[in-house]
Amino acid sequence: MKRLFCLAALAAAMLGQSFSAQAAGVEFAVGQTTDSTQTYRLGMQLDWDKSWLQSDVGRLTGYWSGAYTFWNGDKKPNNHSLSFSPVLVYEFAGETVKPYVEAGIGLSVFAHTEVEDNKLGSAFEFEDRLGCGLRFTGGHEVGIRVTHYSNASINRHNDGIESYALHYTMPL
Repeated sequence: MKRLFCLAALAAAMLGQSFSAQAAGVEFAVGQTTDSTQTYRLGMQLDWDKSWLQSDVGRLTGYWSGAYTFWNGDKKPNNHSLSFSPVLVYEFAGETVKPYVEAGIGLSVFAHTEVEDNKLGSAFEFEDRLGCGLRFTGGHEVGIRVTHYSNASINRHNDGIESYALHYTMPL
């Protein structure tokens, strides 16, 4: 399991290195689960640089998200996860501030198959997210996000876990 996690970390680092010249921003997030596990997330975002359904109201766009999350449990040992997700964003029109809503489904790999009392069933999980926030002139972004991790019943253990987080994205 440790070998698999190390390989995934190496792949994520190499992927992040290839994005670094084009990256839209670096994401910092702090959150908590329903079991009081603290989550700390560090990620990179790469804008798709495409727009659809553009109107006076707003536009549909998206980004790639790659991240490392540290899960700080108070009852059981800490956990770590790496994730990669495509994310769709509807950005409402605005001059200096643009509200947005986002949704995405991606993949993640955990170092351990338990987070507190939740049995994930496998190291590989799906990462589903919903969020909203504000984008400011200059590329800064703040928002809230709910992220759900589950193996979609591929394994008989599938407790899943949610993280409720505040995030800030800084442009590169």
